[in-house]
Amino acid sequence: MLLRLVGAAGSRALAWPFSKLWRCGGCAGSGGTVWSSVRACGIALQGHLGRCSQQLALQGKLTSFSPRLYSKPPRGFEKFFKNKKNRKSASPGNSVPPKKEPKNAGPGGDGGNRGGKGDDFPWWKRMQKGEFPWDDKDFRSLAVLGAGVAAGFLYFYFRDPGKEITWKHFVQYYLARGLVDRLEVVNKQFVRVIPVPGTTSERFVWFNIGSVDTFERNLESAQWELGIEPTNQAAVVYTTESDGSFLRSLVPTLVLVSILLYAMRRGPMGTGRGGRGGGLFSVGETTAKILKNNIDVRFADVAGCEEAKLEIMEFVNFLKNPKQYQDLGAKIPKGAMLTGPPGTGKTLLAKATAGEANVPFITVNGSEFLEMFVGVGPARVRDMFAMARKHAPCILFIDEIDAIGRKRGRGHLGGQSEQENTLNQMLVEMDGFNSSTNVVVLAGTNRPDILDPALTRPGRFDRQIYIGPPDIKGRSSIFKVHLRPLKLDGSLSKDALSRKLAALTPGFTGADISNVCNEAALIAARHLSPSVQERHFEQAIERVIGGLEKKTQVLQPSEKTTVAYHEAGHAVVGWFLEHADPLLKVSIIPRGKGLGYAQYLPREQFLYTREQLFDRMCMMLGGRVAEQLFFGQITTGAQDDLRKVTQSAYAQIVQFGMSEKLGQVSFDFPRQGETMVEKPYSEATAQLIDEEVRCLVRSAYNRTLELLTQCREQVEKVGRRLLEKEVLEKADMIELLGPRPFAEKSTYEEFVEGTGSLEEDTSLPEGLKDWNKGREEGGTERGLQESPV
Repeated sequence: MLLRLVGAAGSRALAWPFSKLWRCGGCAGSGGTVWSSVRACGIALQGHLGRCSQQLALQGKLTSFSPRLYSKPPRGFEKFFKNKKNRKSASPGNSVPPKKEPKNAGPGGDGGNRGGKGDDFPWWKRMQKGEFPWDDKDFRSLAVLGAGVAAGFLYFYFRDPGKEITWKHFVQYYLARGLVDRLEVVNKQFVRVIPVPGTTSERFVWFNIGSVDTFERNLESAQWELGIEPTNQAAVVYTTESDGSFLRSLVPTLVLVSILLYAMRRGPMGTGRGGRGGGLFSVGETTAKILKNNIDVRFADVAGCEEAKLEIMEFVNFLKNPKQYQDLGAKIPKGAMLTGPPGTGKTLLAKATAGEANVPFITVNGSEFLEMFVGVGPARVRDMFAMARKHAPCILFIDEIDAIGRKRGRGHLGGQSEQENTLNQMLVEMDGFNSSTNVVVLAGTNRPDILDPALTRPGRFDRQIYIGPPDIKGRSSIFKVHLRPLKLDGSLSKDALSRKLAALTPGFTGADISNVCNEAALIAARHLSPSVQERHFEQAIERVIGGLEKKTQVLQPSEKTTVAYHEAGHAVVGWFLEHADPLLKVSIIPRGKGLGYAQYLPREQFLYTREQLFDRMCMMLGGRVAEQLFFGQITTGAQDDLRKVTQSAYAQIVQFGMSEKLGQVSFDFPRQGETMVEKPYSEATAQLIDEEVRCLVRSAYNRTLELLTQCREQVEKVGRRLLEKEVLEKADMIELLGPRPFAEKSTYEEFVEGTGSLEEDTSLPEGLKDWNKGREEGGTERGLQESPV
């Protein structure tokens, strides 16, 4: 029987001795482990069975079974005993390294991840050790609250409510038999009947009454009918008692007040703000976070924007080596505005600045200043700049500053007024900055056109740093950064691969390139490839440009034929027009929203002639013209092409001044998603613009129709081959149409020819050679290494 109990590890039979051993301080103090305590438990059991005649046999069996008991975990508990080395290292003979505490992010920071119950409630750990932390304020509050709740519960639970009876039962059983000692009218609502002691088992019974007058009349009538003498009639006592209904009615109010107090103390407006408190009373405190030595991004991780990086390096160099500039009488710029399209690396550059500066880096988002309460924005601005002065020298970064920096005077709503007050406070604070405080303000936005001019003037943000999409050299450098962590195929060279991919991704931003590298790794993992190969990057580029490939989408044969000839029209027109983009691949496999897909290799140029824009319009109309030419009808498939053609035509006429009738004028064109309330030209001019646009589109359509009529056989070839293979590469197009009659660039070396070098110029000026070394302290810090990246 004992062997059966010991064999069932973790059973109820061993739960008692194990729990006793776990609570025992002697075992822990003696340096034994839990399983060594099992042996002690076995010894105790042997002593308990000392009178048994089979003691020696059982002792031998226990000794032989004990190694299996503590060496192999019970079934179902294997995951709790995965690492045996950790258990061995936890023994007294081995030293266990202390647990590393998370770095505190400073005022306003999150201070690392929040821990468990012990981190939020220190008294909980003390209670686990057997202590009662009466000196802890939170514990005393919870204890008082718990005692009150327990007292109320016990009062209502153990209170004897008595037995309810009817008036008829009272008269027949109690009044007629003379068992009534007295009657208590409680709160003029019910009558408590107190029986004569020893006559009944109940302490009291009760019944409801309508009114006291009715009760008195009925009682007097009943006693007269029963013939009870006046001297023997039951005494009536009137009392007023509290039945707890008032307290019960206060419970919802108390709960609501408690929730409000908790929200004001630790509410959503105070979450994530580290040690600065929270809730309603601290709503005016800034939500900015201070980052200290916990940023892993360095300038070496930022590529494709070397000029902007040099500008930021100068700020960091001033904070580390101010004497270099002060000896010449120079003053540090108060701030810099980082502008540019989304995904070009503005926030990443700010993170790299925080990682390299080795000074406090305060970061905040522009939307965090505006709340539902009036005056919160200006108060947070004041608190943020006070924090910056306190931690000087430091860098203050405001991301998406357009949330509070919009131009003033465009509305009188409450939210607009609050935003203007916040902006005014920021302008005042930046004006009040002393140049000797060594506080640099950086801001990032992709909408510099809507910012207030008072915010961007010199003296506040002295420098406007534009970070645009990288050129082919910048894309090559960015690819090198993102190719570092990838496990590439052994036959691939990172330099050669980065150059080829840079040539295939014109117009890509840093975020797009990062997405391409990640998608390539995901595609390789999806196909269980041991490494990332070149074809995975090509598929990733197509995934980013065209969207998800839908091989299983069902198309009717007529629709598939229409799509094939539509794409063939695009390909043939682009092949025989000089200024059209070179074709890389054409496919009729649906991708994203489109039923067909064509990949081109646009040339990187910043100036376009009228002829170049016209050829692009013709190429975009090739699909619509092919439908009309081969099927005699048009479909909705050309909707996106027509939208692009219309935008290009309006841009040429309205913005670029390429219309002879309209003349050399340029008007503002509304951005995508914006509405133009008032046009800057007359109705006659608007009518002329529409006529010129229609004329331009009509000319492009006629030229495209003429070209495809001449190349009808070529379109037939490409269309039939697309229906057969579904995907055509550039080699297939050369086989069908012959070499393209115009010179084109396709390799990295051809694109960078004549620019002076194959890579970005990453050399530093003489004054920034030692930007990452504090000369005054003489210390060397980690910084940007001069490399091609």
